[in-house]
Amino acid sequence: MASDALTSRAGGRRLRSPRTGLTALAVVLSLISIFPVLWMVTSSFKTRVTVTDGNLIPKDFTFDNFVYVFTEVPFGRYLWNSFFVSAVITVVALFFHSMAAYALARLRFPGREKLFGAIFATLLVTAPVVLIPLFLVARELGLLNSYAGLIIPAVFNAFGVFLLRQFYLGLPRELEEAAIVDGCGHWRVYWNIVLPMSRPILSALAIFFFLANWNAFVWPLVATNDQSLTVVQLGIASFQNQYTSNWNYILAAATVAALPMLALFFVFQRQIVESIKTSGLK
Repeated sequence: MASDALTSRAGGRRLRSPRTGLTALAVVLSLISIFPVLWMVTSSFKTRVTVTDGNLIPKDFTFDNFVYVFTEVPFGRYLWNSFFVSAVITVVALFFHSMAAYALARLRFPGREKLFGAIFATLLVTAPVVLIPLFLVARELGLLNSYAGLIIPAVFNAFGVFLLRQFYLGLPRELEEAAIVDGCGHWRVYWNIVLPMSRPILSALAIFFFLANWNAFVWPLVATNDQSLTVVQLGIASFQNQYTSNWNYILAAATVAALPMLALFFVFQRQIVESIKTSGLK
């Protein structure tokens, strides 16, 4: 009995040792990831003289940087533009992506697998490759320097279609078949059964889409030159070009742009984790 107890204790120590090492590694990586954000936030409260002093804690704590950002440039307009564009793209993309994914997962029609393969293949094409053709098409359609030019090209995203399709493949067919037997068409099945069951994955995709479009830089830079349509990332870039040495103003603007996204992530982090757990690849 004593030998069995010693053996179990030794086994428990061996199990705890790798787990402790992984926990320590996770803590170190978390601190490395958080440190730049913490440095940005604290430096935004420094003066121009002390912003590059190398200290994490500000010696001269001031809110003047934020006052300057919102009074000297239309930064509030930049924030509104980013919010409006990101929100519209997110809602429209989720609607069309969910319909396309449901059709590719449940409906049987000629060329379904080839169509899905073509959509999936677009994930291999990077944005710079299609930037010039996309600009030429947008110019021919008269979409440049407009909200439509910022929204329409960003709606399609093969990742959303792929992830939703994989999720729908894992849903039980019995509910849909019962609804079809009761006389429901495909649209009613999609709207009344599939969409309510898709809330976890749709919530996660909504966060991903919103974050991606909030941080969009290249396409807004190409598609607009009107200051009234400037998004927040372009606003920060132009602010940096104008005030190259005034890093206190630049960091204050970056903090204002980052805080809503950090809050959004912390509020909905459970939905992100649940979507990863429930949308396994098949």
